[in-house]
Amino acid sequence: MEHLMTRRISLRVLVAISAALLYLVMAGSIALGPMDIGFKSAFGALLQLDSELPEYARVIVQEVRLPRTLLAIAVGGMLAMCGAVMQGLFRNPLADPGIIGVSAGASLGAAIAIVLLGGVVGHTAFLTLGTVPLFAFIGGALATFAVYYMGTSAQGTSVTIMLLAGVALAAMAGAGLGLLNYFADDQALRDLSLWTMGSLAGASWDNLALAYAALLILALMFWRLAKPLNALLLGEAEARHMGIDVQRLKRKLILFTAAGVGITVALAGMIGFIGLVVPHMARQFTGPAHERLLPVAMLLGALLLLLSDMIARTVVAPLEIPVGIITAAIGAPFFLLLLFKQRGRLA
Repeated sequence: MEHLMTRRISLRVLVAISAALLYLVMAGSIALGPMDIGFKSAFGALLQLDSELPEYARVIVQEVRLPRTLLAIAVGGMLAMCGAVMQGLFRNPLADPGIIGVSAGASLGAAIAIVLLGGVVGHTAFLTLGTVPLFAFIGGALATFAVYYMGTSAQGTSVTIMLLAGVALAAMAGAGLGLLNYFADDQALRDLSLWTMGSLAGASWDNLALAYAALLILALMFWRLAKPLNALLLGEAEARHMGIDVQRLKRKLILFTAAGVGITVALAGMIGFIGLVVPHMARQFTGPAHERLLPVAMLLGALLLLLSDMIARTVVAPLEIPVGIITAAIGAPFFLLLLFKQRGRLA
């Protein structure tokens, strides 16, 4: 009992520390940018306490930086949780949310919208209306169903076949992207390049509703499935002996993960390494048990993407670096360091 109480208190401490760090970075993300508004004025604009604050500063804080900050938190949290679940499902520390082809399918859907429909509607209005996120979500959903259909038979769902089908689907989507790049005009090519490198610039109050609804549903469902997923870490035979319907569990995890990744790609483009690296970071503090790992990973994922976006907006201001480049620059060396430390265990 004392041991269990210690674990619960430790989890609370971890969540409290992660939430406090997230709050500090969130404050910095709202206050800092190409136009330095300052912490006092930023929070005055948020709470409408500073009546002398210029109108442009209020608009920047309330209509640009706050939605963008909230979107970074939602997308980072979802990617990190999906990565932790994928690594548990495949029992592979190198598993990534894009491994079953969801990200590739979403990318192809967005590329079709940008290149083939962009000239019809007009690029600015086209992006504003949200057609790219819609096509990205459709592409990700179709890829998920295709991979799931190929991996499912009368004997059940084979994770190995799904993995191989995801690799093949990603290659096909890559070929489609290359073809669309070849035929794209200059504007479409620029839009496509920026989208595939990831960006939170499209944040709005409208798409935040979708992002937070998805985050809440994923967090609740993954929390309910945490203990069966722990059993799956021991092996499928052991999980069956514990009374778990392994096939049903795998179907649920795959569908929820695919939906989460598809929505993040639709809202923010391709952002890598959050789902791969953050679960490893969180696992250093929580261990492998998913009921402890998932909430800490969600907070650390939000923290890392928010910090990356703040760097992307400020390091070469007034220009902006695609946030996917920042996450790769931070995540890749960290992941190599983890591999170096754990190379004996992974061999």
